Amino acid sequence: MALRFFGKDPLTNGDDCPTVWVDETNADLVFQGWKADHRTEAECLADGHIPDSEAVIRIPARMVELVRRACDAAEERSRLH
Repeated sequence: MALRFFGKDPLTNGDDCPTVWVDETNADLVFQGWKADHRTEAECLADGHIPDSEAVIRIPARMVELVRRACDAAEERSRLH
């Protein structure tokens, strides 16, 4: 797997922060984010379930531009496959 780094939360201290990458092999988006609190998880569970292999994470709104750039790159990359 080759991950293309797009950025971290711009207001971070540099460690332990939300981050976004694109997997260069399959164009998947990869996120590191804050674990959702119990209330958020409960609201998500109202629409379905969260399997053990998945997690609800939060990415701050201030990262929208980074996520948008990653989405554009992932879309472009997926066209190559």
